[in-house]
Amino acid sequence: MTVLLILIPAALFLGLLGLVGFLWALNSGQFDDLDRAAHSILMEDDDAPTEG
Repeated sequence: MTVLLILIPAALFLGLLGLVGFLWALNSGQFDDLDRAAHSILMEDDDAPTEG
């Protein structure tokens, strides 16, 4: 029973930490443009140095 007094606040703290991290990511623009990174892999970059 004593272990619940430790585990419940620890679970609440970790949940709150995850929520704060998610809200930080949401406000910093992490989810604004999800397609650009996927499309940038397919596009050729003319400015990239060539090997050889």
